[in-house]
Amino acid sequence: MLKVEHIDKTFHAGTIDEKVLFQDFSLMVDDRQFVTVIGSNGSGKTTLLNIIAGELKPDRGKIMLNGKDLTAQPAYRRAKQIGRVFQNPAMGTCPGMTIWENLSIADHKGKFFGLSFGLNSKRKSFYQTQLELLGMGLENRLNTPAGALSGGQRQALALIMATLVRPDLLLLDEHTAALDPKSSDTVMELTQKIVEEKQISTLMITHNLRHAASYGNRIVMMHEGKIVLDAAGEEKAGKKMDDYLKVFNEISIECGN
Repeated sequence: MLKVEHIDKTFHAGTIDEKVLFQDFSLMVDDRQFVTVIGSNGSGKTTLLNIIAGELKPDRGKIMLNGKDLTAQPAYRRAKQIGRVFQNPAMGTCPGMTIWENLSIADHKGKFFGLSFGLNSKRKSFYQTQLELLGMGLENRLNTPAGALSGGQRQALALIMATLVRPDLLLLDEHTAALDPKSSDTVMELTQKIVEEKQISTLMITHNLRHAASYGNRIVMMHEGKIVLDAAGEEKAGKKMDDYLKVFNEISIECGN
């Protein structure tokens, strides 16, 4: 379970550019819950993920994961428990390394390599089994450099890498935004499949309202550092696209647009 407790975050404090984003902000994500987060630019979506991942420090508040306080931990330590897939397909994989080498690195996440061989042939069949989940034929291309793959293939590989050693929490940072529509839909279908099969608590931010409405079992809409809509389970399933657009339009009018 993830608990974001009473977070404050101000940028450029004490200057003319001071921006108060979060004031006493809290959010809880239950075990095995797949939460999609939407909101306008500047609503705090990416900042929230960066605070959870340890890339940014809150001015006040706590980040708790499965009862453990992560607030003081740097990002590299949190990475042992938190998987993340970024918007840019190039950020989740090493282009000069083969698919096999990329998976081997992900498989040793948080472990000490020592002086043993980097590639373990005994794990090869396991990697192929994981890649078969993608339905892209990558299980037969283990010796192909990741840089030779398409954007959709690389993002799918990054998704497998982020969940190869099952994380306590998966963060998806607009991970389909840089893909063409067909690849975007394919990666989202794979995301839902992997999250459900591995039962991973997931927090996904997106600008794609259709994806936010169609995937996951909870939707959160943010505006100016606050949650303005939160629907889960049957309530989420019962909402239509017009329900979300109505809230967006109300926010737009409030902001003078």
